[in-house]
Amino acid sequence: QVQLVESGGGLVQAGGSLRLSCAASGSTFSINVSGWYRQLPGMEREWVARISSGGTTNYADSVKGRFTISRDNAKNTVYLQMNSLKPEDTAVYYCYVVRGSVVYWGQGTQVTVSS
Repeated sequence: QVQLVESGGGLVQAGGSLRLSCAASGSTFSINVSGWYRQLPGMEREWVARISSGGTTNYADSVKGRFTISRDNAKNTVYLQMNSLKPEDTAVYYCYVVRGSVVYWGQGTQVTVSS
């Protein structure tokens, strides 16, 4: 089992920045991929970014060039640095990790960008 705890969400003005953190505990060895999704009310979750165990990163087109995903293996923590935020980035952000064939999810953290 892997437990994920997110932090760093909040309210920010358009053009501002936030950094989300996702701390993993439990059976953190052999995690293949870590990443982030986001979800607006009444909508399906939208994939945002991911980072592989080897450090390869991928981004959704909507956030490319503005968001950066990184990881600190010593702290078992994944970060999402979000710059140049837009009102359409407003959502609940969920981190996830893939360990073997199992996907684990965090509880979500709200990000609200005001115009």
